[in-house]
Amino acid sequence: MFRRCFPAAFILTVLCFSVERPTPVWSQTPPIRPTDNLVAEGIPEIPGTLADEVRRYTESRSAGFVSWHPERTEMLISTRFGNTNQIHEVKIPGGARRQLTFFNEPVGAADWEPVSGRYFLFTRDSGGNEFAQLYRFDRDTGKVTLLSDGGRSQNGGWIWNHAKNRIAYSSTRRNGADRDLWLLDPTAPESNQLLAELSGGGWGALDWSPDDRQILMGEYLSVTRSNLWLVNASNGERRQLNNPEQEVSWGGGKFSPDGRGFYVTTDQDSEFKRLAFWNLETGKLEILTDSIKWDVDGFDLSKDGKRICLIVNEAGVSKAYVMDTATRQIRPIEGLPQGVIGGGSWHENNRLVAFSVSSARSTSDIFSWNADSGEVVRWTESELGGLNADSLVEPRLISWKSFDQLEVTGFYYPAAPQFTGRRPVIINIHGGPEGQSRPTFQGRNNFFMNELGVAMIFPNVRGSTGYGKTFVKLDNGLKREDSVQDIGALLDWIAAQPELDPNRVMVTGGSYGGYMTLAVATNYNDRVRCSLDVVGISHFATFLKNTESYRRDLRRVEYGDERDPVLAEFFEKIAPLNNASRITKPLFVVQGANDPRVPLSEAEQMVAKVRGNGGPVWYLNAKDEGHGFRKKGNADFQFYATVMFVRQHLLDENQ
Repeated sequence: MFRRCFPAAFILTVLCFSVERPTPVWSQTPPIRPTDNLVAEGIPEIPGTLADEVRRYTESRSAGFVSWHPERTEMLISTRFGNTNQIHEVKIPGGARRQLTFFNEPVGAADWEPVSGRYFLFTRDSGGNEFAQLYRFDRDTGKVTLLSDGGRSQNGGWIWNHAKNRIAYSSTRRNGADRDLWLLDPTAPESNQLLAELSGGGWGALDWSPDDRQILMGEYLSVTRSNLWLVNASNGERRQLNNPEQEVSWGGGKFSPDGRGFYVTTDQDSEFKRLAFWNLETGKLEILTDSIKWDVDGFDLSKDGKRICLIVNEAGVSKAYVMDTATRQIRPIEGLPQGVIGGGSWHENNRLVAFSVSSARSTSDIFSWNADSGEVVRWTESELGGLNADSLVEPRLISWKSFDQLEVTGFYYPAAPQFTGRRPVIINIHGGPEGQSRPTFQGRNNFFMNELGVAMIFPNVRGSTGYGKTFVKLDNGLKREDSVQDIGALLDWIAAQPELDPNRVMVTGGSYGGYMTLAVATNYNDRVRCSLDVVGISHFATFLKNTESYRRDLRRVEYGDERDPVLAEFFEKIAPLNNASRITKPLFVVQGANDPRVPLSEAEQMVAKVRGNGGPVWYLNAKDEGHGFRKKGNADFQFYATVMFVRQHLLDENQ
């Protein structure tokens, strides 16, 4: 509850005199109303005092590494000072974060030009529509120049050639569905050149050969299948390198300085992705990390080719390693905080590597590691909004057996220790489904654990990444509802825990996690108290029909092809939309109007259907957002409404 302390003299005055008193200031605080860009239906009036009550949990910020300066030991980072994430520069460790871009929309990827840092490239979309355009920011003047077509196209994934005067990048501008390969001199927008027309939405440039004559490209088909190609940088002719008959995942791709081959990750002949070297002269693939029995999430080759930094996902927690390319010796990088690590990017000086690190008690911040001295230096210290890091709940890894005895795991965050008795539970299911819940900073979620005494569980049901390619395929096509039964088994696990209350369980999730939320709500209506669906799929057939064309075939590999009569019948059977009559418990649906992945229609049709059941249905739609809310003002209102929903329907508080 919201509390205030009063001077003793004021209390005595109230107690001793029976006079008409003025209305306290805090009761005059106006309610929090949705702005014009928000459509809020069924959501009760939110008291103005709630913003103050939760403020500490909404004001934290994070910092993510973006790019090293090519000449100086300085970097670009992404962080938020206002409403959206923008690009800032940091010149020294612990130095001021100087904002360079000032847009209403968040800025995505960015990268210094690799000669002297005269400008940097960046991407930005509009209203969360994900039609990212490519821009140049001139450092001396602050002028921004559009480099792509400016239309309904996706542009990005650029790589610099070794002459440092051109980039190769991908774009869907030709027809909106296929991701073609383009070349560009960023100082001359008119130099845009379509190098290769490609078929499909999963293409991306990986690296230029040292002589700039060829471009290594990846073609993503599914989480377990991809292809590698060499493209002639003069005429666009391409040659496939891998055997297309094999179901193998390939990732990354960096040429060795001598051009004899390239480094890549692959799960060929393995459950997990390993670092390997593909020798183009012999055609042989040499596995380099066979001793590491987890996925290599990513890697970067130093500019001189002598070292590789690699990041490994060990049961959700990251470990960083460095490999000497001459001896193939691998050693762990010591001194980084424990948590989830991103980046691992080498500076031009071949000594420094930048990482972004997040943990349950630390929002994302940036560290560098010196490969010569072993020194780890912290570059940013992002604000926690007044929270005490030591008071934040840390998770533990749990496991349970599903209906078929498959072991499923997740991260369990208990309620803060001052709360006693059996605690209510929020099950939060990740999206993807080719994703993984990992022990990162929980931000606003800490309010539920610290202030409301709610426990949270983040399951990694079958289909999640990080546990091998067999596990990731266990939910494909006609096996879709097996993952829903994993949550049913989790409900059994909750009931067996003496500190958890099986009668007060809420399920939530975003994107595919939103589908899982709706599926759990329909299949286990009598075992959940309420549900919160964020940008979720309500019917796979309508979803596949209306998702953006560059994604459609990629999603059919995972979910199944709705044009197949057998799968079409299956989709009709399992669709939450068609089983909405089973939902009698309160439902909250959140959606972005410009979502290109899970269209607005998926939310609207579900809301309309469930409203006929007579139970409470809350609906929040942001007209200037897409696949999730990225603007702080919108995210804050969503959080205020979520707190109200949890209090009323999970905790049964009368507020």
